[in-house]
Amino acid sequence: MKVVIVDTECANLTSVRFAIERLGYSCTVTDDADAIRAADRVILPGVGTAAAAMRNLQRKQLVDVLKSLEQPVLGICLGMQLMTSHSEEGDVECLGLIPSLTKRLEVGELPLPHMGWNTSMPTNNNPLLKSAEQYCYFVHSYAVAVDEYTIAEAEYGQRFASMIRHNNYFGAQFHPERSGKVGESILREFLEAKLC
Repeated sequence: MKVVIVDTECANLTSVRFAIERLGYSCTVTDDADAIRAADRVILPGVGTAAAAMRNLQRKQLVDVLKSLEQPVLGICLGMQLMTSHSEEGDVECLGLIPSLTKRLEVGELPLPHMGWNTSMPTNNNPLLKSAEQYCYFVHSYAVAVDEYTIAEAEYGQRFASMIRHNNYFGAQFHPERSGKVGESILREFLEAKLC
């Protein structure tokens, strides 16, 4: 199996690669369009701001490549937010792979970013997070609003989508590579399950 991690020049590339390798799979970190198109599974990681990450994807001429993929694609943290139509973070148009919106969390007196372990509750026949609520590791100040594309949700001052899906595109707001056995199980399902 060819597993590709898209080189978004973000900080969590290495930790995602190590998580995949711990499952017994080799993977390539690349921004080569042909390698991305030829992969069996594609992972879009991200840490940082939506505007900066979209600039990187545009500069690397990967926007149309990512929009054309038919194999399963998993966006992680900012990578999930980049899959949506628009992000309030920098008021930026995103990839539009999943017609959802990314907005700043409204958490009242709670600190931002939302950082640490929180429960993620699967909904809508989630094929990656199959059991009841699970603890996952989050670091974010922006989140995707709960809508018809939500396949798991969490709460931190408000409800938000902790996982989303549209066709072959999946997103996880939390970091599966830092979420212990739960994250390992999610990544294994992404790599091994028939998803599309």
